[in-house]
Amino acid sequence: QLQLVESGGGLVQPGGSLRLSCAASKFKLDSYHIGWFRQAPGKEREGVSCISASGSSTDYADSVKGRFTISRDNVKNTVYLQMNSLKPEDTAVYYCAGTRKWWNRSLPGMYDFWGQGTQVTVSS
Repeated sequence: QLQLVESGGGLVQPGGSLRLSCAASKFKLDSYHIGWFRQAPGKEREGVSCISASGSSTDYADSVKGRFTISRDNVKNTVYLQMNSLKPEDTAVYYCAGTRKWWNRSLPGMYDFWGQGTQVTVSS
């Protein structure tokens, strides 16, 4: 069973920054496209950003464009989500997930394996 591990969440004030990490310990990530998703209480899981296996292509939800940056280091077997200018509405559990499919990549159902999630809370 392929599994990812997220880290880097926490409590931050509005306007602050966090960097999330998504790592795999038992397999190589470089064959998979990786997406970041988030789920706030009472809301559906939504796509935030994704990056192709090679790192050459990225996508962002409109709500995070210009504030979040996704990247990957295939040597370190890790994908990152740099989150700047955080807003209270960014508060959610953030998940990373992997897939070999690039189409419909904003949809959670297109992903085959997931991490357990990391909480991000933006509050003063």
